[in-house]
Amino acid sequence: MPTATVPPARERQLLAAARRGDEDAYRRLVEPHRRELHAHCYRMLGSVHDADDAVQDAMLRAWRGLHGFEGRSTTRSWLYKVTTNACLTAIERRPKRVLPLDAPAADDGEGAPLAETVWLEPYPDEAVEATAAVPHARYDQREGLELAFVAALQHLPANQRAALILREVLGFSAREVADLLDTSVAAVNSALQRARKAVDERLPERTQQETVRALGDARLRELVERYVDAWERNDVGAVVEMLADDATFSMPPNMQWFRGRAAIADFLPRGPMSAPRRFVPARANGQVAFGTYLWVDGRFRSNAIHLLTLRGAHIAEITSFLDVDVLTRFGLPRYLDA
Repeated sequence: MPTATVPPARERQLLAAARRGDEDAYRRLVEPHRRELHAHCYRMLGSVHDADDAVQDAMLRAWRGLHGFEGRSTTRSWLYKVTTNACLTAIERRPKRVLPLDAPAADDGEGAPLAETVWLEPYPDEAVEATAAVPHARYDQREGLELAFVAALQHLPANQRAALILREVLGFSAREVADLLDTSVAAVNSALQRARKAVDERLPERTQQETVRALGDARLRELVERYVDAWERNDVGAVVEMLADDATFSMPPNMQWFRGRAAIADFLPRGPMSAPRRFVPARANGQVAFGTYLWVDGRFRSNAIHLLTLRGAHIAEITSFLDVDVLTRFGLPRYLDA
């Protein structure tokens, strides 16, 4: 298990001071855990914005519940309990977040977003850089943020989702998970069995971390350079050549998506490649990603977070998140010089 950055003796001092109403002590007690708790909320909810709200809710709940925390577990475990409950409350209040490939078809057939649909969002890698490795977890921290994994999690019932993340990504024991979820070890193991089966059915054979390691730095760099060059030259054929035969292209929040080289080749010149673009490297969901900029009114304006899912040396999925507000999370500028 990861260890808290605050020494145990100091943590006890801060906890005692916080119980006396010292807000600064409370901030110093919980702040070392905030980044990993935020990533936990993202895995649970599939949204940076929802993760913000859930962490804020959890911090308020923890502050109000300090006197009920008897110190029998670590502060970190207690905060995960409070934060997971905040996420479970959020899940009850809204529809699950999905990608266009998993969304119901639009009634009008034109690919317009459905009003009630809530979309999965990308997540900046920098938000989890400080998270320690977990030796016994099934998924490492970056695998636990990959788009396919987070998307698969959203299809699980809330209790299964929480159990899988706590056990398989964060490395809590079955007994600890049972304590965090106020249930039995038998119930946790049953939930895990069902969750593992459901998630495995939706995941590709290799994670993106495994794929990138197999490619190696030189081949990955060559692939990225070819891809960016093809886009910036508006070379549809060069982009399509890099795709897997069954590749998909989607642009949430647009419902419309395309599968296969021919369909993507037909769409690109009518949509994404109809105007000059620039690509800036980004780091999202542990995958190859870019901030994209579209030429508008004499300058390049932010357009999307463009994320690739690789299968060997080919591109299996292109997901272009068209929410420009999300770009600020990645430290990218709103405009580029010509």
